[in-house]
Amino acid sequence: METNSVSKLLILLFMALFVGCELIHCSVTYDRKAIVINGQRRILISGSIHYPRSTPEMWEDLIQKAKHGGLDVIDTYVFWNVHEPSPRNYNFEGRYDLVRFIKTVQKVGLYVHLRIGPYVCAEWNFGGFPVWLKYVPGISFRTDNGPFKVAMQGFTQKIVQMMKSEKLFQSQGGPIILSQIENEYGPERKALGAAGHAYMNWAAKMAVGLGTGVPWVMCKEDDAPDPVINTCNGFYCDDFSPNKPYKPSLWTENWSGWFTEFGGPIYQRPVEDLAFAVARFIQKGGSYMNYYMYHGGTNFGRSAGGPFITTSYDYDAPIDEYGLIRQPKYDHLKDLHKAIKLCEHALVSSDPKVTSIGTYQQAHVFSSGSRTCAAFLANYHSNSGARVIFNNRHYDLPPWSISILPDCTTDVFNTARVRVQPSHIQMLPSHSKLFSWETYDEDISSLEESSTITASGLLEQLNTTRDTSDYLWYITSFDISSSESFLRGGNKPSISVHSEGDAVHVFINGQFSGSAFGTREQRSCTFNGPVNLRAGTNKIALLSVAVGLPNGGIHFETWKTGITGPVLLHGLDHGQKDLSWQKWSYKVGLKGEAMDLVSPNGVSSVDWVKESLATKSQPQLKWHKAYFNAPDGNEPLALDLGNMGKGQVWINGQSIGRYWMAYAKGNCNSCSYAGTFRPLKCQIGCGQPTQRWYHVPRSWLKPTKNLIVVFEELGGNPWKISLLKRTVHTPTASEPISKN
Repeated sequence: METNSVSKLLILLFMALFVGCELIHCSVTYDRKAIVINGQRRILISGSIHYPRSTPEMWEDLIQKAKHGGLDVIDTYVFWNVHEPSPRNYNFEGRYDLVRFIKTVQKVGLYVHLRIGPYVCAEWNFGGFPVWLKYVPGISFRTDNGPFKVAMQGFTQKIVQMMKSEKLFQSQGGPIILSQIENEYGPERKALGAAGHAYMNWAAKMAVGLGTGVPWVMCKEDDAPDPVINTCNGFYCDDFSPNKPYKPSLWTENWSGWFTEFGGPIYQRPVEDLAFAVARFIQKGGSYMNYYMYHGGTNFGRSAGGPFITTSYDYDAPIDEYGLIRQPKYDHLKDLHKAIKLCEHALVSSDPKVTSIGTYQQAHVFSSGSRTCAAFLANYHSNSGARVIFNNRHYDLPPWSISILPDCTTDVFNTARVRVQPSHIQMLPSHSKLFSWETYDEDISSLEESSTITASGLLEQLNTTRDTSDYLWYITSFDISSSESFLRGGNKPSISVHSEGDAVHVFINGQFSGSAFGTREQRSCTFNGPVNLRAGTNKIALLSVAVGLPNGGIHFETWKTGITGPVLLHGLDHGQKDLSWQKWSYKVGLKGEAMDLVSPNGVSSVDWVKESLATKSQPQLKWHKAYFNAPDGNEPLALDLGNMGKGQVWINGQSIGRYWMAYAKGNCNSCSYAGTFRPLKCQIGCGQPTQRWYHVPRSWLKPTKNLIVVFEELGGNPWKISLLKRTVHTPTASEPISKN
């Protein structure tokens, strides 16, 4: 009888595992202490991994590494623009296969926080909104606006219904335990006043009404209405409190580093400070914390926003852009997570009792019953360590650190004691030769004849291109009589061209005259320079270049891009000549784009020229192509573009992204601070290109004859492009800690 009873119990458990919510009640709720999953309060450690910023072939490995690193949850935005590139035309394939990504998380055994938004910011092109949304009649983004709310609700419903049909919400037995509506809306709500407040309340009510069976959150939105949970984003969230006493304290973005912009330094966040921030949040009663990012990945194609955000979205994350573990960040945080989990029962069962154990030192003690006790001992002094007495024992606390005692006795982890060597990253030759470069010059001589748009005056770029290309040509001509003098006091005439962003290349009579570039902080720029003019007709061709669309700000859909004027000629006999309001012709995109030069099945009639025979052609606006064989091994790969200028690159028709050898400026080898002794970002890399290496996913390659196509705007030497292997030496526990 006893054996039979055990067998029946095992059968019931087995059936419960496979039938799921048919036999057991699957639910996600919350109380003031924590998210409650299937009746149990949980301390949850989460990490952001964005599915479009890696390849499907990378997903399982990334998620397995996240699980091994002590994570419970994978957090991702949902990127509206890639899923609905035109109204009701949906794409959920390849890198955009959201269901496959979530099912991969489920397979590995982790939960999901699905941040639908659908505004995401994320340094992503147009903040994740599809550009067609801007042209819906009467629309105004992210406010109490009928056309916007209809479109936003439609996409949100589409995603929720897709998740429901695949049974992916935890209420159905799936991995999704949280969803987010809107994103960091607090500042916009305040700026927009009553309209912002009404929209925020509408968005919350709309989301809750979709009946997902899991809680909804709004990050950086203090006024989030019940039952939506307001959450914190930032480098530190220990001072955060939810807006109602019955809601838990959730941290949706703990910034593991920072994004990079072309021309800026590389930002890093010391793991000691990151771990301190996590421990301090937990000791204050926090129960959910998400690293933004845990794996940052790559802004493939033209997905980077900003503008001027780099192709790399590495973010100094525990798993680097290429999917390799970054030490000591990965293991130090892994040890932190283990220590926190040892305290979980005490943390979710009691409130902390706070006592002073020194001038700058505190103890947070969680105790529930005689057998449950956990303590966090904190030293808030940034420069001096301290020896403290707690429960009649001595503990040494380094500066700006927290020790975790899961039994109120044993110090199992201190945030400042890093016991792992830093990773040693190497970029090694792959020995894969790029064969016989060929070149095709972007034709600028026949621009006027091939243009399809004419107008009096200067057109705004995005309204003209609809973001089908980074490039828009502005073309006009003007006459100079043979009697008119060009020189005054020995000076050449000059031209002034003003752009609202992001860059402009100036050609006069087919000759390159120069360029001007904006920055992420100051998108507008003006080119001023001498020009060679001639008697008779002179042709001006201005190539305006977008380097990603804005991804945030009040009504960023109204911001202008491109050459808005004035366009002025100086130094002629009759003084300044304003060309802004004369007839202009426009050409959207490049000839090479229209001819699909990047495709492996591209136009065969293109007159590609062997590079050695093309040395006398124009140095700017050139297409280069070559073939190469895939290198052996399985190490991640990168292109070294250090000898190029600015442009875009494709492998077998897939866009690696934008490149630009803009040199980093900033205050390097330093850290900036917020508040008292709180390091946010440390800067490195000044005086070097912000990004030199560009990720090439292995899955994009064939064994032989892989096509690389490069479009170069400024010059550069493709013969010096090389394919590298990225390797990392992971320290072992027996290796001593480096003192360097």
